[in-house]
Amino acid sequence: MHRTAFRTLSLLGSRGQGALLRRYFDWWHRNPDPWRMGTDAYEQAKYAATLTQVPVRPYRRILEVGCSEGVFTGLLLDAFPDAEITGLDISERALARAAERVTGHDGRTRLMAADILTFASDQPYDLVFCAETLYYLGRRDRLKRASEQLTRLLAPGGVLVLVHPWPEARRLHRFVSAGPLSQVSELVENAAHRPFSVCVYEAGTAGSTGAG
Repeated sequence: MHRTAFRTLSLLGSRGQGALLRRYFDWWHRNPDPWRMGTDAYEQAKYAATLTQVPVRPYRRILEVGCSEGVFTGLLLDAFPDAEITGLDISERALARAAERVTGHDGRTRLMAADILTFASDQPYDLVFCAETLYYLGRRDRLKRASEQLTRLLAPGGVLVLVHPWPEARRLHRFVSAGPLSQVSELVENAAHRPFSVCVYEAGTAGSTGAG
């Protein structure tokens, strides 16, 4: 029923869908940390598993799509002390709490209220995370558009990390997998009470095809 509701929303134009999603998530965040991301052992284990899959290399610009109240954003600030991190979310209420959580990091964090379907950036990112987000977009065309957006936001040689429930991740990640990025790795955590997949992709460097 949850997924059906969001597929129904995606029958609207992208602006209408975005407006309703914004209202929904602002309502959902009427109380702090509604998913218990800051305290739940499952969420903490998923964050740790995600970070272990990131290729070890310097990252200068990092984007987190669907940053919510900034729990994972804070972990990124600690894990990548030399990087500038942009957190993107559709809910301004969630972003207000994220700002409180990540304060004191010497201006390395930028939080933006935006929809991944329409977000644009003047500069590409070396590392992009998108976790527990794609299933909110609904229909095939919106998922395809979001996948193209995520791919387009990468710098040459940039890394994209997708984290979604397993085996639903197969459906959610299919457009990225079929695109120009090369798949680097996939971790499927079946032992968790809610299995998940961490899938890592890499863009081609300048002058390469980047086909995977």
